[in-house]
Amino acid sequence: MTTSWLLISPVALPLIAAAVAFAFTGRRGVQRRVSTTASLILAALSVVLLVQVSREGILVMQAGGWAAPFGISLVADHLAAIMVVISGVMAAATAVYALADIDPAREAMGYHPLFLVLVAGINGAFLTGDLFNMYVWFEVLLISSFVLLTLGNRRAQLEGGLKYVAVNLVSSLFFLVSIGLIYGLTGTLNMADLAIALRDAPPGLVTVLGMLFLVAFGIKAAIFPLFFWLPASYHTPPVAISAIFAGMLTKVGVYALIRAFTLLFTQDVGWTHQVLLWLSGLTMLTGVLGAAAQNEIRKILSFHIISQIGYMIMGLALYTPLALAGAVFYLVHHIIVKANLFFVAGLVRRVGGSFELAEVGGLYRKRPFLGILFLIPAFSLAGFPPLSGFWAKLVVVLAAVEVRSWAIVAVALVVGLLTIYSMTKIWQAAFWTPAPEGREIGPLPSRLLWVPVAALAAITIVIGLWSGPFLALAEASARELLDPAGYVRAVLGPDAAAALAEVTR
Repeated sequence: MTTSWLLISPVALPLIAAAVAFAFTGRRGVQRRVSTTASLILAALSVVLLVQVSREGILVMQAGGWAAPFGISLVADHLAAIMVVISGVMAAATAVYALADIDPAREAMGYHPLFLVLVAGINGAFLTGDLFNMYVWFEVLLISSFVLLTLGNRRAQLEGGLKYVAVNLVSSLFFLVSIGLIYGLTGTLNMADLAIALRDAPPGLVTVLGMLFLVAFGIKAAIFPLFFWLPASYHTPPVAISAIFAGMLTKVGVYALIRAFTLLFTQDVGWTHQVLLWLSGLTMLTGVLGAAAQNEIRKILSFHIISQIGYMIMGLALYTPLALAGAVFYLVHHIIVKANLFFVAGLVRRVGGSFELAEVGGLYRKRPFLGILFLIPAFSLAGFPPLSGFWAKLVVVLAAVEVRSWAIVAVALVVGLLTIYSMTKIWQAAFWTPAPEGREIGPLPSRLLWVPVAALAAITIVIGLWSGPFLALAEASARELLDPAGYVRAVLGPDAAAALAEVTR
């Protein structure tokens, strides 16, 4: 009973809270309290779930008592539990920031229920053990995120939202077609059951299916060349919405890629993961070059989402224990740092008056604390020691050195240097250069905006200075990913795990 309650709570709690918030439409104060309280409770429960997984191993809930592969399975291994924790932390930080960032008009249009539905969709995608249910949660994400993106009906939002939803509908179509094909081939959609069934299928056909899933999840993850929708849309909504999008939405796609190409599509690693390696390098390069060409803070940060995703895919593509641990660690680091940089951008806009680098300046002299809060996530993104980004980059680069993949090492190092350039450009223009003539520095904004920024900056420092426990969790995730028998055993039982071992032998 405890296991079932823990596994369902990251999905059920935000959905129930969304229903309550919707019931109090027009009662702005009640909706704000419901959203914030539910997000804080979710963060606490997610930590309990991770502790339970670390103690007991992979946790499974079979909905309605229907045994897998016939029922709906919720599965929490280390990777899923870690992602749910980060989702809870980001939900809490965003909920607090939104109290001072989202205007009453957008709250009246349903911001709080939509935000909670978005969080439920994110957690559902992380915890599902079934491909069709992953599709369902992806659609929950798509609908709620599209409405949040266009909330307010400004022209830029509508243009960005149309691009966002059009491309993601293509992703959904690829996903649905792939699900139909894989079900026709194997007769199952339970991922643990598929791990066995696909071992008996024709390898060439499985590889083709893997490429279809790569397109579907690659659009969600914004990898090369499927990323163009992201910088066209993420800079248009309010900062609280941009931050949760930047932190979490593409990472759901990365998570799906990691799950698919460690559990399902591993019959021809020499080919599929080589494709992933090429895509990772191109994703890094195109993202960082796009960022270097921008002069608006949110657009720079949007392109850097793309470049940093390349490092995560690099860890998956190398497919070694160290590389997968690096990919998981990089996911955790990047979600926190990237969302925080968007939060800081919102503070820059309120204090400096603009997101455009040419229109702001002098912030460090007038607001030195804001400058420090920018430097922490910016230095971490660039990989400065001893912050979290240094360890994340170090692990994936060492994994590439370990297998003598020198080309991707060179790309990763060059992209790191160009990332420093982009962060330095923001610092130079917004903080160090005097403000343009006639531009006044605004008053200090609400403390509700500063609290999540300071909290996420503190987490970044803690991960960097005490990286051991976080690396240990990442290594535990890598071990489980490289040994799918444990996942299969937890979902289907020991006989199925033995069958997997027999087929793999």
